[in-house]
Amino acid sequence: MSEDLDRARRVARTMYAADHASRALGITVEIPEAGAAVARMRVRPDMVNGFDLCHGGLIFTLADTAFAFACNAYDRLSVAASASIDFLRPGRLGEELVATATEVHHGRRGGVYSVEVRNPEGALLAVFRGRSASRGEAVAPSK
Repeated sequence: MSEDLDRARRVARTMYAADHASRALGITVEIPEAGAAVARMRVRPDMVNGFDLCHGGLIFTLADTAFAFACNAYDRLSVAASASIDFLRPGRLGEELVATATEVHHGRRGGVYSVEVRNPEGALLAVFRGRSASRGEAVAPSK
C-alpha cells in the first residue's frame, strides 16, 4: 500500500471515529485512493420525506460526507468553503445510495471535488461539487 493511501485511510479512521452524524445515519466510508472516497447509506423509513422519497438534505449529507473524507486525505484539516448539488432523480426507501468523491484539483490551500450519488442500479441521482479550504493543521498526527 502506498504511503499516500495509508495516510488517507489513517485520517479517515480518525475522522469517522468522531463523526457522530455520519454514524447515526448509518453512513459507511471507504478510501480507494488518496483524494477519493466512497460513502454508502441505506435509506431508512426515518429518512423519507412527505412524498415517500429520500429527503434531499440527506442525499446532500451523503455527498458531503464523501467530499469531506476525500478532501482530508492529505492530513491537512479541510472544511467546505462552498458546495452545490443538482438532484436528478429521487432515492427510495430501502435503497443503498453510493456517493463517490473524486478530486478535481488539490492545492496547498484547498481543493475542488466532484461527487456522484447513485442508486443500486447505478442510476445517477445527484451531482455534488465542493470546494474545500485547508486550515493546515493535522487531522491525525503521526505518533
